[in-house]
Amino acid sequence: MTTLRVIVDEILSPTPTGTARYAEELTRSLIETAPAGCVVEGIVASSPEADYAKLRSKLPGLGDLFKSALARRELAAAWQHGFTRLPPGMIHAPSLLAPMQRHDRLNNAGHQIAVTIHDVVAWTHPDTLGSRRVAWHKAMAKRAHKYADAIVVPTHAVADQLQDVLDFGDRVRVIGGAVSPYLLLPGDADARGEALELPAEFLLTMGGLESRRGVNHVIEALARDDSPDLPLLVVGPDESDAESLAALVEAAGLPADRVRALGNLSDADLSVVLERATMLIFPSLDEGFGLPVLEAFHFSTPVVHSDAPGLVEVAGEAGLTVAIEDLDGYAARLAAAISRVAGDADYAAALGTQGHDRAGLFSWRSSAEKVWQLHADL
Repeated sequence: MTTLRVIVDEILSPTPTGTARYAEELTRSLIETAPAGCVVEGIVASSPEADYAKLRSKLPGLGDLFKSALARRELAAAWQHGFTRLPPGMIHAPSLLAPMQRHDRLNNAGHQIAVTIHDVVAWTHPDTLGSRRVAWHKAMAKRAHKYADAIVVPTHAVADQLQDVLDFGDRVRVIGGAVSPYLLLPGDADARGEALELPAEFLLTMGGLESRRGVNHVIEALARDDSPDLPLLVVGPDESDAESLAALVEAAGLPADRVRALGNLSDADLSVVLERATMLIFPSLDEGFGLPVLEAFHFSTPVVHSDAPGLVEVAGEAGLTVAIEDLDGYAARLAAAISRVAGDADYAAALGTQGHDRAGLFSWRSSAEKVWQLHADL
């Protein structure tokens, strides 16, 4: 029996993150697509028994769980300094959280590790992560440069950016993500829409309030006279961001009730919001993949997005692209794009159709099969 061990600890993250979603969807699909004679097991930090049960419920068919004696923070620190006590074999890390140690990559006798690097934000926009997280990301990337057998990135754009930071040579593989199969319009969509107090028409954006996310540029765009008079709903910021969001709205001169944060939503609620939005605006200045764009495409919702290379690669020509360069004029360009979509129903419908077709090109099954092939090649 051949065993692939996956680091599944990210799935238990106390706050919802894109990396946690990626780890869950990929691991589930790895289990579903496991070749004959292969099994998927998990590696997790020391956690309460309820968390282990949660993992098994999310990942039906998962084999044994290798449970570290260290809690999440201590485990991350130990792996950063090269302290690992894992059995040899195939290991797949859906992030930089990975047990990397010296081994013969050319004659590995079955021991191999593939590490995922989702973006290079630690280098391009370090201010959005904080000094401690930047230091950890950079240290783990350097360990991956020394010891990883393969590096998985979500787009060719990240592969190109990564080459300027650390040259991994031919060890890089591009394996993207996809829309979760759990992102479906629920039967009680109307009731959920009422509970969320969704307007008949509204603009939608997703992500935190870090500067690279560009939400401030969207708010500035809505304050312009040539922007449509529609409310903006923001998925992602939690209660701790409320004051910062209110400050951005006030600084732009918008009424306080023009912009509203929805916080983090369940899959069912998010599906309703995405399906009912007039459009998704995704203005990120730097993005490794940009899953929200595909999620909006999945519901045939028109998308206005920046020309960050990762977003352009994922969206193809299915969204309306807005140039980032010359940030002083970014809000004006966003306003023009928003107005174009909001003011032309035929154009918006065409974008929705193109987006839905584009989303269908991505699947977690395909991603999992590529991961299995990667380990077979190693």
